[in-house]
Amino acid sequence: MKLVLVVACALIDVDNRVLIAQRPADKEMGGLWEFPGGKIEPGETPDAAIIREMREELGIEIKQPCLAPLTFASHSYEKFHLLMPLFICRRWQGDVVAKEHQSLKWVRANRLRDYEMPPADEPLIAHLSDLL
Repeated sequence: MKLVLVVACALIDVDNRVLIAQRPADKEMGGLWEFPGGKIEPGETPDAAIIREMREELGIEIKQPCLAPLTFASHSYEKFHLLMPLFICRRWQGDVVAKEHQSLKWVRANRLRDYEMPPADEPLIAHLSDLL
């Protein structure tokens, strides 16, 4: 089975809310809510990938020291196995803007289960709830 490496980031605002993003309707698992992120490019570190993805998807700049690894997801989908480190970040520059997602929401950790998420993202909620 093919192994797919992706990264995700839980941006946490000053009110301890977490940013989630809605997948575009025309993409696989469209309409579901996820932690923003994406694929790690060949030769790219996970930290560099999340910094690039946050710039591309949300228009924000993150400095590497502001990223902290929290946990990871390991989930087998029908056609591939996904391995996804989850970083947390409380400091960034710029305003968060939905460049690739249908919609963005700032949500309290205890309300994250109210949003339908891909199977790989769901187990990450408990770690964020413990943190926040």
